[in-house]
Amino acid sequence: MSDISEVHRHFMIYKPYGYLSQFINNGQKQNSKRLLGELFDFPENTMSIGRLDEKSEGLLLLTTDGKVSNYICSNKIEKEYYAQVDGKITDEGIIRLKKGVEIGFEGKKYRTKPCKVLRIDTEPLFPNRNKKIRDSRHGPTSWISIILTEGKFRQVRKMTSAVGFPTLRLVRVRVGNLLLNNMKSGEVRELEKFYL
Repeated sequence: MSDISEVHRHFMIYKPYGYLSQFINNGQKQNSKRLLGELFDFPENTMSIGRLDEKSEGLLLLTTDGKVSNYICSNKIEKEYYAQVDGKITDEGIIRLKKGVEIGFEGKKYRTKPCKVLRIDTEPLFPNRNKKIRDSRHGPTSWISIILTEGKFRQVRKMTSAVGFPTLRLVRVRVGNLLLNNMKSGEVRELEKFYL
């Protein structure tokens, strides 16, 4: 018979733009930063599994189980991102991203692992963001899907910049088999377990 203290809880959320992927802010601008606890009354010891930076949106998983968190953060689980980039991305840019590019990480040069990259021809239907993306008067934009099994700090943004197409909007749409689908920004769903 299992001990009641071993029962863990798991959540998937649509992290909105402008939120930190954490519950406590130790930074200097504590009062101006929005935290995950504002979205839902999460149980004690809930942790985010990986992170999305403040300007990124989309699927974020949370759990009270450290083992689950470690497994999902391992390099076994795919994470898919939709990135809106500045300019019409070229075939050459996509090929370079697929092969791996050199980015800065922790003060050193790091070469990203080969990954899957696809051009998205139809603009995805995401909820409006509370901070406007620049409009078409400033030139064209395009969307790509990037599927990674690693996740260095701000990796997708650094990758697209490295090939000359800076990211304007970044939304994580999938972790393993879990999909963002039609979740609303700020929505929280509790799951019995993660089916990855």
